[in-house]
Parts: sequence; C-alpha cells; structure tokens
Amino acid sequence: MRIDIISAVPDLLSSPLNTSIIKRSQDKKLVEIFVHDIRDYATDKHKTIDDKPFGGGAGMLLKPEPIFSCIKKLQSEREYQHIIFTTPRGKILEQTDANRFSLAKNIIILAGHYKGIDERVIEEFVTDEISIGKYVLSGGELPALIMVDVIVRIIPGVLNDSESALLDSFMDSDRIEPPFYTRPANLNGKNVPEILLSGNTKKINEWKEEQSQLLTKKWKKINRLE
Repeated sequence: MRIDIISAVPDLLSSPLNTSIIKRSQDKKLVEIFVHDIRDYATDKHKTIDDKPFGGGAGMLLKPEPIFSCIKKLQSEREYQHIIFTTPRGKILEQTDANRFSLAKNIIILAGHYKGIDERVIEEFVTDEISIGKYVLSGGELPALIMVDVIVRIIPGVLNDSESALLDSFMDSDRIEPPFYTRPANLNGKNVPEILLSGNTKKINEWKEEQSQLLTKKWKKINRLE
C-alpha cells in the first residue's frame, strides 16, 4: 500500500510516521508513506499557499492551485482509490472506514489547515471527507496521522500475533473489549478477578464476554447511542 499525505506543515508528521508500528510497516515494505509540502507547488516567489476567502469572514483558506498541481502530479504517476480530506464536516471515522481504506492500493490524505480549503479542490478530487470528532483542530495533520495508524495496523503482516488487531474494540461492530490485567495479581490491595487466575478457559471466556457486553452498553450510554 502507498499513502501520500499532502500538508501545509509537514514537519508535524515526520516523527510519528517514523516511530513504532507505522515505522515497522515501512521497514517490512508493507506500506510506503510519502509527505508532500504544499509550498513546493506554490509558484510565486513567496511560496504563498493561503489567501482571504471571497465574501469576507475571518480566517484564511488554502489556495487551490498548489493543491491541484500536487494531486494532478500524483495522479499522473498512479491511480488512487481514495482521496481523503480531513475536515470537521466529514463523516466521523469508524473502524469500518479504516477497514475499507486498508484494502486500497494507493490513497491520498489531504490535511486541511487554516479555515479550510477552496471548495473547488473538494469538488474536483475528494472521494471521502473524514472527521475524527465533533471538535475543531488547528489543522488536519493530527487526523491524518490517526487515519494512517488505524489503516496501517490492520494490514496483514504489520502486527505480530501478540498484537493482533482482529479482537480489538470495534473490529466486531460496536463491541468494546473486556478489561485486561497483568502481573502483579495483587496491587496495593486491588486484586485481579479470581476467574482470570482459575485456568478454566470456558469460564474465563464467559466472563470476558459478559464484561465486554457491560462495557459496550456503558459506552453506548455515554455516547448517547441507545
């Protein structure tokens, strides 16, 4: 898989993309990730990438020309199944979206910045508008990193068996995982549930399922989904 990220502030992306599981996916040649600085496609001597919106209003917009140039260059080199724009107005990211994106061969993630981007960019190129929640960030770089992480970690071969994503929360619809415990069994008087120490696999699995259902119900209540 190849992921191209287009950003006005690429330095925000460099460290997370070269750390932990995302770095491992690239070392294994399972994923290629390239970051493109919008300023490299600006044509004036000041490398201008923003301007005031027509009609007035606060804030600045990313100019369309540099983004058009960047995307068209990438599209001339390969076909992209998804061009994703990170925006508060988009669909809130869910695991099913990550699963869908992970099946693509090539994707572009366009990170919004300032007040947003010229609408003509969206009309011309964007296949998916994605948000990570009902709040506004300073830019789309953090949502872009989150999308890369949720997509990359479920690509076969990225995680080893002990890190398997198959049983993660939300991989099975809206299911929350049960609570987990490790050594020591007693911590300042707080004990691990005895059932987990019993060695009775059937009873342990029943307990995990019961706890998963309780936590899922609590999660839905907190998020007003029931």
